[in-house]
This record gives sequence, structure tokens and C-alpha cells, in this order.
Amino acid sequence: MLQVPEAVRRKAIAAGVAWWVDALPDVVADLERAWSLRVGRVFPDATEALVAEALLEGTTPAVLKLVVPQPRVPDAARHEATVLRLARGEGCARLLREDPARGALLVERLGPSLHALGLPVERRHDVLVDAARRVWRPAPDAGLPTGAAKAARLADHVTRMWAELDRPCSAAAVEQALACAERRGQAHDDERAVLVHGDVHAWNALRAAGGDFKLVDPDGLLAEPEYDLGVVAREDPEVYLTGDPARWTRRLARRGGADPTAVWEWAVVERVSTGLLLTAIDLQPVGHRMLAAADRIATLDVDPA
Repeated sequence: MLQVPEAVRRKAIAAGVAWWVDALPDVVADLERAWSLRVGRVFPDATEALVAEALLEGTTPAVLKLVVPQPRVPDAARHEATVLRLARGEGCARLLREDPARGALLVERLGPSLHALGLPVERRHDVLVDAARRVWRPAPDAGLPTGAAKAARLADHVTRMWAELDRPCSAAAVEQALACAERRGQAHDDERAVLVHGDVHAWNALRAAGGDFKLVDPDGLLAEPEYDLGVVAREDPEVYLTGDPARWTRRLARRGGADPTAVWEWAVVERVSTGLLLTAIDLQPVGHRMLAAADRIATLDVDPA
């Protein structure tokens, strides 16, 4: 029997697609027949999809991913497949099979996550930035959402979830996030936009056979590269609760050859948005810590440059 992780089940319920969980056994059985797969154990730490070990044609280790349908992001699986296809195994896992209509992706199986290795923050940041940079490339006809569209969607999410969750962070943090989202949306430039992963963090970076790391679970955007670095900067909320929070942004920007102000503003938006999402699905204490970092940052007068 498929053991659906509780966080994935809650995600499906929150998205209004509880039926999807009940349908999973039949979907998996159909894919096993269609793709000559043997599906094994389910990974327990997934939050956005059912993720399981698989063998392709009896010999090739792979990972099967079935994405939770999201009415607000109906093309999530198609966008993910697009990024993996365009990346061609550079910086991202290789795509082996796809069925976006059913939210199904089959990718190469990689090693342990960067998170599991317990490396210092600086080293983790370096690994994540280097992996993201291998993904960045022009992709003007990819059919992916733009950075401007992402900024608008994040602003809508922050506004809506803050009210629905009875204001779990300060009004100042929300106001700062909305202002940053507006500025990043206005700054979008199709000429400068590149393919970005969209969710670069330590759980999504897995060790590859050669020793470097590849990213999995891309959201997929055509945006300024600073967006990916902003996602990196939203993580590790503890380091933003004391000292100068902008030093982490400046370090990421130097490593990625990016604008520190743009990295800072994307991080502000992502920190509040993700903290609210994690609170909604009760993934704690990280959700509370992320919002606490957002609250502190909103009280500071910071020059990220």
C-alpha cells in the first residue's frame, strides 16, 4: 500500500483535492504498466507531491513524482517538466519520462540531500548558488510564467493567507513583502530574464554521482536570476534573528554575480509567503521561525547593497 506522507495529505486537503489521495493507487498502477516501472518505497519527507523510488525497465534507478494538483497553479507539473527538459541534466535532475496531465514525472535517482549532510550555512549557500547558476539560460519561448507574474501571485498569496490565518505575523512584515513584490514585478525585463529553478533550497539539492549537487522539484520561471538567490536567502531563518541580516544577501549576490537589492527584495517576499504557507499546512516550527525572521527584518532599516 502507498504510504502517503501526512504533509502531502494536508497539502491536498488544503488545495481542495482530497480525492487525489484516494486515486493515487490506481494512477501508480497505470504508470507502472505504461512506463515499465516497479515502484518501491515512498519518501516520507515530501510536502508537495507523492515521491517514490522506482526501477525503470527493471534496471535504471529512478524517482517517480506525482504532483498534488493545485487549482491556483494548474500547470505546475508541466512547468516542472519544461525546466527539467531544458536543463538537460545540468544543475537539475535528468527527466526520464513525463505525463503532465496526471502530474507525473520520472527523474534520475540521486543521492542524499544537502540538508541531510548538515553543512554550515556558508557552504550550503555556495552549493545552492552554483547549482542554480548551471540552470540559468535564455529560454524565451518556454511558455513559463514570468517574474512579474510570480511577484503578483506571491502578493495575492500573502494578502489572502495572512487574513485566513488570522494574522500570524506583523502587519509591517506583510506591508514590506507587498512593497518588495511590487518593485520586483515592475523590474521584470524580458530581455534579461532567464530560466530559473524557482525553489532552490537544501531539501531540493541532491548529491549526484560525480559529487556535485543537482536540483529537483523546480517551479520554473522566466525571471531575473536574483529570484533564485532570494529563495536561498529566505531559508535558515535563525541567522536573520540576530546581527546584520543583509550580510547573507550580499554574500549570495557576490557568489551569483547578482544585484544584492533584488536578491534582498525577493527574499523578503518569499520569507513571508513561505512562512504563511508552512503555517497553513502546520509544518512547524520552521513556519513560525520564518515569520519571526520576517517580523524582525521589517523593524530594521537595512541597505542590502
